Amino acid sequence: MKVFCGRANPTIGSVEWLEEDEHYDYHQEIARSSYADMLHDKDRNIKYYQGIRAAVSRVKDRGQKALVLDIGTGTGLLSMMAVTAGADFCYAVEVFKPMADAAVKIVEKNGFSDKIKIINKHSTEVTVGPDGDMPCRANILVTELFDTELIGEGALPSYEHAHRHLVQEYCEAVPHRATVYAQLVESRRMWSWNKLFPIHVHTSLGEQVIVPPAELERCPGAPSVYDIQLNQVSPADFTVLSHVLPMFSVDFSKQVSSSAACHSRQFEPLASGRAQVVLSWWDIEMDPEGKIKCTMAPFWAHSDPEGLQWRDHWMQCVYFLPQEEPVTQGAALCLVAHHDDYCVWYSLQRTSPEKKVSVSQMRPVCDCQAHLLWTRPRFGEINDANRTEQYVQALGTVLTPDSICLCVSDGSLLSMLAHHLGAQQVFTVESSSASHKLMKKIFKANHLEDKINIIEKRPETLTSEDLQGRKVSLLVGEPFFTTSLLPWHNLYFWYVRTAVDQHLGPGAVVMPQAASLHAMVVEFRDLWRIRSPCGDCEGFDVHIMDDMIQPVPQQPLRAEGSLELQRPGRSHGVVLWMEYHLTPDHTVSTGLLQPAEDQGDCCWNPHCKQAVYFFRTPLDPRVPLQGPRTVHYAVEFLPHTGDVTMEFSPVDVQV
Repeated sequence: MKVFCGRANPTIGSVEWLEEDEHYDYHQEIARSSYADMLHDKDRNIKYYQGIRAAVSRVKDRGQKALVLDIGTGTGLLSMMAVTAGADFCYAVEVFKPMADAAVKIVEKNGFSDKIKIINKHSTEVTVGPDGDMPCRANILVTELFDTELIGEGALPSYEHAHRHLVQEYCEAVPHRATVYAQLVESRRMWSWNKLFPIHVHTSLGEQVIVPPAELERCPGAPSVYDIQLNQVSPADFTVLSHVLPMFSVDFSKQVSSSAACHSRQFEPLASGRAQVVLSWWDIEMDPEGKIKCTMAPFWAHSDPEGLQWRDHWMQCVYFLPQEEPVTQGAALCLVAHHDDYCVWYSLQRTSPEKKVSVSQMRPVCDCQAHLLWTRPRFGEINDANRTEQYVQALGTVLTPDSICLCVSDGSLLSMLAHHLGAQQVFTVESSSASHKLMKKIFKANHLEDKINIIEKRPETLTSEDLQGRKVSLLVGEPFFTTSLLPWHNLYFWYVRTAVDQHLGPGAVVMPQAASLHAMVVEFRDLWRIRSPCGDCEGFDVHIMDDMIQPVPQQPLRAEGSLELQRPGRSHGVVLWMEYHLTPDHTVSTGLLQPAEDQGDCCWNPHCKQAVYFFRTPLDPRVPLQGPRTVHYAVEFLPHTGDVTMEFSPVDVQV
């Protein structure tokens, strides 16, 4: 059976659908997932193991056989824990076939094939009965269906179906209960990930201000959660307006509903300010008494901040209120958590003694296009005043009063900067109708709809008529394209520059003038866990999983060289990023913003994702060497796909 796999081709700026056969290698997808991080999450694993032991014991104490249903088994780890704890049989459900196949091998290697059955189905398709997948209902329900938002992977409908069709009434459940917590804060930095701020541009004619459209200001935004590591956010970046509030709980041992619901908590603000953002996280209790708890709380709300478990598969949530609202210290308010079957969102309600709180369950919908087109990091990037100033200064050195400027980037404000800095005529290309509509609104709000020409086309289809017969003297790009996933994918601008060559006049200037790919060998404090081999996990052999997350590249590699390490440490891998050289004196970095300090601490661009290449075997600083430590590299750029193939290998010359 053939399968179609979508793949973004950054060189041509579009998604290509490739036909693969049924033996398509999913190892890369598994390698990029969170399976390895979960296996390294010792706190999670220990708590699950403790909860499973306790649940099996309670069932055995009642004189019953322990029959376990494990939904979303992954590697089969939790099922193997259950059998080791004394369960009589486990039905382990895994919908993703490559992972289910791996689970079969892992279970067999550990000697549990006679007591664990891997079912490669979605749990809602599992049948019970003499000819079904399970002969009878289970009396212990074990699941790990949670994401950072708790319910975003479909936990509620899966539990709802399981209780109706797959498990006994009053079954044991591990985890037993989950509780969602929230805290209201004011944060200009986080709010900049959700709204477009006024942008101040200093020109020879004085200050110009680019203002957001009123429609964007009124827009409630997208309800999608922004999951981040709150432990890496400085407390100076936000002001706490409320205590931590328990918003709602879900008891997984009883019938669960996936219907929309809302939960209100009254509180008195701790300080006056502007309510903008809700920080949220959850904990799970593995037993009915709540003695075995696994929490996602950030350090300031954690009972043991020194023993905080780092994890990347579960982080914390940032939610944006539909509108920022002034709050007064001590004046009672209600924070309302809404959810449907897959999504959570928040609202703030005013309260009064005479009037009961009225709560709308309608899910917010973006009606301005900006939240559909721009990601949270993209909002932050556009609102970054220092970054904007780099472009202003660079444009100031290449623009002339007779410049005919063509801007090519998705949803970019560069065309407005070029106009305010004195370009004679400005054209901007928007490939999608959504970005075209958004830019029209922004231009209209700034009275530029008749001064900047928007062309809704792909750059390679531009005609002389689109440019009104003019030859372009300045081609500019940030560059930023929505199809770009890795730092070098924005090299699509290189393709664009070639595609529009016929429209460039003699001596035309291109900005950025050049780009360079940078790499730096690093020691990670925690991130290494997501691709590090697991070997044994809580006493179970999962080496098969290690083989799946350590793929060997097959493409030929050409450019070679070596990096000499500057300081001692355990080298986990290489961080890669792009730098765009707008002019000889102005560079925009998507990665390192300043040279690394003597101690090795680094300042990274917070709005851009950097690429990471993990070493198969970290370079161990304890091994004595004959000479300086080096890392050999080989890199090749493939223009037809936009990919960069690479290989980095530490070189240890032992004494």
